Amino acid sequence: MTTPAEGSDSSSLRPVFRRVLLKLSGEALMGSQSFGLDEKVMSTIADEIRDVYELGVQIAIVIGGGNIIRGVAAASRGLDRVTGDYMGMLGTVINALALQDAMEKRGVVTRVQTAIEIRAVAEPLIRRRAIRHLEKGRVVIFAAGTGNPFFTTDSAAALRANEIHADILLKATQVDGIYSADPRLDPNARLLPHVTYREVLSEDLKVMDAAAISLCRDNKLPIAVFNLLGRGNIRRVICGEAVGSIVREESAAASAARSAATVA
Repeated sequence: MTTPAEGSDSSSLRPVFRRVLLKLSGEALMGSQSFGLDEKVMSTIADEIRDVYELGVQIAIVIGGGNIIRGVAAASRGLDRVTGDYMGMLGTVINALALQDAMEKRGVVTRVQTAIEIRAVAEPLIRRRAIRHLEKGRVVIFAAGTGNPFFTTDSAAALRANEIHADILLKATQVDGIYSADPRLDPNARLLPHVTYREVLSEDLKVMDAAAISLCRDNKLPIAVFNLLGRGNIRRVICGEAVGSIVREESAAASAARSAATVA
């Protein structure tokens, strides 16, 4: 990502990405609650997305369902894993409809597409139709993950981002970026502004699951990881500010230097 001049105001910057995919976790929608949706948080997120929408950026969103049910967690309590995962997919549809409602109240034209067909409430997932919505200035929310059990919504985000030819995948989290260790457990954990796909996989950095990282690496899709709770962070990332962490392919110079160090 490019870095603006010191002292610049992000409100005066222009977007450096034409089309983005924003990954939102279901847990982020809970706010301080232990379950469900926090209307204040939902409103804040909708405001942030509207601000970016008004810049003319094409926005697609993949949303999780952890605030309602997580398939893995349900399976650990004895529920069949496949059944639990399908229940989790339905949770993401609930979140998608809630976010759509919040955004359309702000004048942002939105379409929800689901990977499992629920025609009464949302469009079925059709890639070319989704791209056409984006081209017409509509925000597209992809719900129900990949439509398959055993795959996370992170994998769905990587898949959809590549399908729509997004310029970057935005991973909005509840921490400031990628750390060398869990900052909640290790006071010496360091924020890593720049990380390669190889480092994420080899050092098991908790960014996204391995399948999602591998898919982005294979298609050279950069991933920005930042704190969703920071006011204006989505806009700042899209306008090229150095916010949080960026995961991308290692530069030729860095690769050559690492190879030389290995030989030495």
